[in-house]
Amino acid sequence: MSRVSHAVAARPRALVVGGSIGGLFAARALRRAGWDTTIFERTGGLEGRGTGIVTHDKLLTALRWVGVEPDATLGVPVTMRQAFDADGRVIGERIHAQTVTSWERLFSILRAGVADADYRTAHDLCDVELLENGVRARFTNGVTEQGDLLVAADGFRSTVRSLLMPAVEPVYAGYVGWRGLTDEAELVARLGSGFFDRFGFYLACSHQMVGYPVAGMGNDLRPGRRRYNFVWYRPVDDDRLRELLTDASGQVHALSIPPPLIRAESLAEMRSTAEHELCPQFREVIRLTAQPFFQPIYDVCSERLVQGRVALIGDAAFVARPHVGAGVTKAAEDVLALAQALDGAAEIGSGLVDYEQARLESGRQIVAWGRRLGGYLAPGHAMTMTPGETFDEPTPDAFMKDSASLEFLVA
Repeated sequence: MSRVSHAVAARPRALVVGGSIGGLFAARALRRAGWDTTIFERTGGLEGRGTGIVTHDKLLTALRWVGVEPDATLGVPVTMRQAFDADGRVIGERIHAQTVTSWERLFSILRAGVADADYRTAHDLCDVELLENGVRARFTNGVTEQGDLLVAADGFRSTVRSLLMPAVEPVYAGYVGWRGLTDEAELVARLGSGFFDRFGFYLACSHQMVGYPVAGMGNDLRPGRRRYNFVWYRPVDDDRLRELLTDASGQVHALSIPPPLIRAESLAEMRSTAEHELCPQFREVIRLTAQPFFQPIYDVCSERLVQGRVALIGDAAFVARPHVGAGVTKAAEDVLALAQALDGAAEIGSGLVDYEQARLESGRQIVAWGRRLGGYLAPGHAMTMTPGETFDEPTPDAFMKDSASLEFLVA
């Protein structure tokens, strides 16, 4: 039971806005700390997403804290990293043991521990009212909910953040990440298992390619039924980004575009460029990927994590570029810090102060590290660098060491 004192109810109530992995972590962690929690998800229900997730020891610790014991079903173990040159020769290897999983797998594990009655879909937040000893949330469907705390777990396009901290906005980094999945059986038939089973890297002037194995459809981990996940980072200026975000009807989408709406000519250009710019192994990956999609890369760096009885976690607070491979881990650590700060506080307000102090610096560090790993991709982009700052292109060995690693974090 939480040690937080509260005059109205024996168990304080938390409203969790956002029903993805961060929101599920928040609901489960706060419930363990003695809170009643309700998740409010904007959409009618989250579906499987074709994205890979790299795990870290800190993520495994967080899973155990919320009652999930990581086992062999979590994902695909990878022990070796390889870097290739333009001709496909291996130019670097590094032993680095990690488990790589998928959004779908981690979501399903966490969702299983949240009752359906506590997970409300089709609740699109439109207003937040800060009260003296709580918070009131209003949704576009006419529902109003009140709680002792609101946790903003609604991602990099956070409605909560835009309402309470409008000056904090995503800043485009000057490049996009093309992503996709291809079936293990097809890829192994072309390239052999030695490629599929390893974390692969290709670095060239102004672009990066990273790939690794993940579970197959339905979280299938059987050899031959898994998939290969890739991210290809390419510079895209502001005008070209606007073109990419424009669908066939002429509508320009803000910040990102749903994969089915990406225009055929954009996909054709990407595939054509891949044939000229990538090493042979990754050219084959692109050829075998049925529906690639892209994500513009952004930085988000909040100056505060708390306002009144509202706490920002995960990508609502800080967005680090995907090179770090730690977005989910950071969200999980935010949640644990929040739950533990509240559980150990004399009252909610002081617990939130402790949470903010505990997580601000680590958020700044992870954003800075992501910019360091990807900054050379768009050196002329005005919003990428601070005055006088330059980013050198990393060597393959350095990038294999530093990418998807948390060794840079100061304890």
